[in-house]
Amino acid sequence: MHNTILKDKRTMILSTITCIILTLLSCTSDKENVKPINLKLKAEEARLFCEANGLNDDFCILVDFSMHSGKKRMFVYDLKKGSVIMSGMVSHGCGDAPWGTDATSNKPVFSNEHESHCSSLGKYRIGKRGYSNWGINVNYKLHGLEASNSNAYDRIIVLHSWKDVPNEEVYPDGTPEGWGCPAVSNEFMEKLDKLLKGTGQDVLMWIYEN
Repeated sequence: MHNTILKDKRTMILSTITCIILTLLSCTSDKENVKPINLKLKAEEARLFCEANGLNDDFCILVDFSMHSGKKRMFVYDLKKGSVIMSGMVSHGCGDAPWGTDATSNKPVFSNEHESHCSSLGKYRIGKRGYSNWGINVNYKLHGLEASNSNAYDRIIVLHSWKDVPNEEVYPDGTPEGWGCPAVSNEFMEKLDKLLKGTGQDVLMWIYEN
């Protein structure tokens, strides 16, 4: 009888400890573990913006720079079906850190200033398709639509691919950082290019932090 009581107490204690640990883990919100939990809310806001501004309302591209750069954080979102079509890796600007490293993988610095080598937050209109010296030799001009990214076109911030950007997640390592362009892997760019070429309207890209 005594042994049974002790066993029951141990079981209760272990159960309580387990519940506490699970609760603490569920409350963890460091950038390494951030999930795009607000993606649907962002997508709905993006849909309304596209409708109001004459942009393609079939799909948009959402980029969550609050996520670690070693994770897939670019999402092509179907605005009609309310779901992610595909996702991929994307780099951000290195700022004052060395080019090509992952020094700011979970703490990017943002700027709209020339020569800052930083990415800029905000909504962009994806413009004309052009030639790139990088990746698969294709880029898309980006037109900043907000005060936070108004210099994007003059800064030659474009959507392009880069052979150093991995196609699959590399966390806890990060994605190599450039001078502010949202650069993706060659494989992902081929998919994006096919999608973007098939639309008759400019597409919205929204780079944000949750």
